[in-house]
Amino acid sequence: MAPSKQYDEGGQLQLMDADRIEEEEECFESIDKLISQGINSGDVKKLQDAGIYTCNGLMMHTKKSLTGIKGLSEAKVDKICEAAEKLLSQGFMTGSDLLIKRKSVVRITTGSQALDELLGGGIETLCITEAFGEFRSGKTQLAHTLCVSTQIIYARAYTYEHQYNLLLGLAAKMAEEPFRLLIVDSVIALFRVDFSGRGELAERQQKLAQMLSRLTKIAEEFNVAVYITNQGVLSGLILSIPRKSNAIAHKGFQITCDLLVSVIADPGGGMFITDPKKPAGGHVLAHAATIRLMLRKGKGEQRVCKIFDAPNLPEGEAISFCIIYTCLPKLIVQLVTLVQ
Repeated sequence: MAPSKQYDEGGQLQLMDADRIEEEEECFESIDKLISQGINSGDVKKLQDAGIYTCNGLMMHTKKSLTGIKGLSEAKVDKICEAAEKLLSQGFMTGSDLLIKRKSVVRITTGSQALDELLGGGIETLCITEAFGEFRSGKTQLAHTLCVSTQIIYARAYTYEHQYNLLLGLAAKMAEEPFRLLIVDSVIALFRVDFSGRGELAERQQKLAQMLSRLTKIAEEFNVAVYITNQGVLSGLILSIPRKSNAIAHKGFQITCDLLVSVIADPGGGMFITDPKKPAGGHVLAHAATIRLMLRKGKGEQRVCKIFDAPNLPEGEAISFCIIYTCLPKLIVQLVTLVQ
């Protein structure tokens, strides 16, 4: 179980009420309930082997992907989907009902009151929060602080495929316990290693989109806060160095060709940008993340967090935390003092 904290009326941090956690455990329907709708237990087991443990998660898959599961024909998939629709309400809802659903959102403290106030209470569930910035800007430090405010399970991925498979296996654990936080540090690093050059860029972006889609589904299926870290890239920085012109004469006209030396990591960037740093991942990652935070170095060891993009938060920034250089056990002890 990953307990979460929230602010009371006095602005103090407190644990979530146990009754509220029990209520939120019922936010999804277990895939086992399909058996009561006439679905064979063997077919349910095949869905579980494919990483599908809830009816909510089942309805997030296309029929094409479901028929790709060994042993499930199109007729079986149609029957399974019809049974799941009977257990779920997947249609339209009123704005009032949607507001009631938004009350299930949990906000997890970052350990910094200034940063929590900037984020409206902390890192929220049901969405992806992305933090990007240059090296030593505090992205992983913030992830460590979030880990201290919860109880964690940990896994390390070595390829993008390994990372995706780990996400598929999370459904089984989240269907058993009410997890509230998922951290991916970093979401882009393995893709930049496993794919190289513009020749593989399209495939990389497609695989990245699938990964992000999976994270979005986990956030909505299990009411989980997803925090991802991202790296920065140069954006549209073009250096023009005039050299001795090469003249090309054509029909009485002389065309001057100057040598351009370009350093372009993002083809969509402009020529005159004061701060060339921007998040990696392109539009695929930009559209997937709900809240985007830009971290930068401040005075001394301070780190500044700025709301880069968010649909429900005003623009602003806060001095969030200080980097602590020490051994890991002592680091955890010091971070715990921040959230008590």
